[in-house]
Amino acid sequence: MKIRMLFTKVPSVVRWLSPSAIFWKIPVKEKIVFLTFDDGPIPEATPEVLEILEQKNVNATFFCVGDNVKKYPQIFALVKEKGHDIGNHTFNHIKGFRTPDENYFTNIAMCDEQVQSKYFRPPYGQIRPRQIKYLSKSYSIIMWTAFSGDFDPSLSVKRCIKNIITAARPGAIFVFHDSLKAREKMLPALSEVIDILKEKGYSFGLLSDFI
Repeated sequence: MKIRMLFTKVPSVVRWLSPSAIFWKIPVKEKIVFLTFDDGPIPEATPEVLEILEQKNVNATFFCVGDNVKKYPQIFALVKEKGHDIGNHTFNHIKGFRTPDENYFTNIAMCDEQVQSKYFRPPYGQIRPRQIKYLSKSYSIIMWTAFSGDFDPSLSVKRCIKNIITAARPGAIFVFHDSLKAREKMLPALSEVIDILKEKGYSFGLLSDFI
């Protein structure tokens, strides 16, 4: 039997054991949180995300897969045009634990040719100590405080919203996915999360304003 563990919130012990080069939250005291999106850009999801963000006057960071940027340069250009931050999510969404280091670094460099960003998020959160040491020379490695779980078919929209709202703290980093797999739940969850957090007095920051 295959057992799959899903941590929508990162256990404190994991954060304590992480090198200082990795950001699980942004060090702010004000009620500012940070929305991030992984795996895009794609035409079936990213433009709708951009529309919601524009309607609600919110900025975010898009951790882009280089191959998607290469396929859809106009959508990527639109993300930048709207004033959002860009991050590197490898060229082919590869796993750091299963990829030889040199291949991993080459794949990230291929993505950087497309996105040109100082922020990196490892797909699946998989990154080894040697990879951290090497990549932290060029990137801020951005992990998360909590993610919605919008890609998980077993979770409801309501649960995705709760995963984010219950983790809201100053500096929290939240993860959604502008992907086909996540789209159906991501869009309604995103809209409601923004509204709820605004009602609670939170604003939404850009990584580039703080790191």
